[in-house]
Amino acid sequence: KGPAKGGTHVLVTGSDLSGATAVDFGTVPASSFEVVSGRIIVATAPAGSGTVAVTVTTPGGTSVATAKDQFTYR
Repeated sequence: KGPAKGGTHVLVTGSDLSGATAVDFGTVPASSFEVVSGRIIVATAPAGSGTVAVTVTTPGGTSVATAKDQFTYR
């Protein structure tokens, strides 16, 4: 969860993340993101509202959003 103004640092975990080219909160790109390793990304949430899916795009495609991939603005 994070404020509507954005700025929350979000830890994204998974596999094969080292080539990530984008992290999106719903349809809005993360304010910034850093690939820490092939399994970890730290993304900064953009401004937004409601509950959105966080997805990662790599050369292999875009992740499929699940219930665990949700970010809620408060």
